[in-house]
Amino acid sequence: MIKRRGHKIREGSQGSPQPITGPHPPTTAQGRGGHFGTTAARSTSVPAPPMAAPAPPSRSSPVSLRARRPPAANGGRRGRRRERARGGAAMEEVSARFVAQKISKARWRPLPAAALQPPDVFATGSWDNEDNRLSVWAVGELGSGEYLGEPQLLCDIGHDGDVMDMQFLDQERIVVASSTGSVTVFRHHQNNQTLSVNQRWEKAHYHVDQDTSCGGAACTGVICNNPEIVTVGEDGRINLFRADQKDAVRTIDNADSSTLHAVTFLRTTEILTVNSIGQLKIWDFRQQRNEPSQIFSLTGERVPLHCVDRHPNQQHIVATGGQDGMLSIWDIRQGTMPVSLLSAHEAEMWEVHFHPSNPDHLFTCSEDGSLWHWDTSTDVSEKPSFLHHGGRSTTYLSHSTINQSVVCAWLNNDPTKDRMEITNLIPNQTLSVNSLDVLGPCLVYGTDAEAIYVNRQLFA
Repeated sequence: MIKRRGHKIREGSQGSPQPITGPHPPTTAQGRGGHFGTTAARSTSVPAPPMAAPAPPSRSSPVSLRARRPPAANGGRRGRRRERARGGAAMEEVSARFVAQKISKARWRPLPAAALQPPDVFATGSWDNEDNRLSVWAVGELGSGEYLGEPQLLCDIGHDGDVMDMQFLDQERIVVASSTGSVTVFRHHQNNQTLSVNQRWEKAHYHVDQDTSCGGAACTGVICNNPEIVTVGEDGRINLFRADQKDAVRTIDNADSSTLHAVTFLRTTEILTVNSIGQLKIWDFRQQRNEPSQIFSLTGERVPLHCVDRHPNQQHIVATGGQDGMLSIWDIRQGTMPVSLLSAHEAEMWEVHFHPSNPDHLFTCSEDGSLWHWDTSTDVSEKPSFLHHGGRSTTYLSHSTINQSVVCAWLNNDPTKDRMEITNLIPNQTLSVNSLDVLGPCLVYGTDAEAIYVNRQLFA
């Protein structure tokens, strides 16, 4: 049977899904709340991949690097890909839970600005289920920083349509984009662990038929900067909402003739969008005209771009992921094409995220069942502190707060020239990894294998 998740069309999974790590799900009938338990996974270290030497960069062509093939011996220093290995007695801590739902999105609840403990609550959304749900989970004693084992369900609520995207607006409210075209703000009541609808914009995205009737178009992306909420959709429309207002503050109809797949804030008044014909566009809400202020584009084939994230400290650095699995790095200050192209996954890249407090680390996940950690730090033996930073969508640093002496490795003509370590965090690949989120030392990700996974020691 053919399943549809907004712009994504593929064949539904066959038979019982298998977890990525840990024991198999129960063979007896089991509803939400079954689990795999906690796993301590360690894989072997393998040599570096062969990486073709790129042609000298020019203003007319970006650098293209390949890091896809299985590693070969003596790969040199040009970049190393390996399966997750820890060495010695250290072992990575991964908790897994079977949830009887295909997970489309997973997001950590942001931490207070002065928080010292790691994140302990996250939310997930499902897709391609008869009863899709928004769920909130805990991974420890709330507020203590002490972890229990597998994630514990705090509360959940039904959701109309597939969960296409999801972002925390603050520590209590979660904004969810639906395949029906609606956008809903849910409130998490932490005193009694329930969820309720706080605000809903029906048919925020829609198609107008020939008879002028309106059919819902999937809302494919949402980004928040409290109290502002920006959404994009299959209809090529951009909406700017405020959480406390019933009507949209601004709508750009026909912003794009193709599907808009994702959106992120560039600055407080500017957003970035990516579309299905390989374009990256900047929109400035201070301008009254409904046109992008800048347009960037991939060269050659117009490969759809599915995801986008900006560098948390240097807003001119942007990463995108495409249908071909390619990771593209852009410098929006110059040129109209990406600075670097790194061929990574074997299928669609669904999400890309810079680490919010240490952006030398970047994470990508894919339809091919892999989740990659890209590390460009100059000394990975140094373990920076990740415990004093809140959520990614609420932090906008001024130029005075940025260490200008640090040269961003992502803008090197060849990002792997000195060192890039590429780690596959899921050695045993299976069904699609649809979503990931990183905060502090913790990673959460959701899959079509009907399971959620939490890695609590990313940098151990």
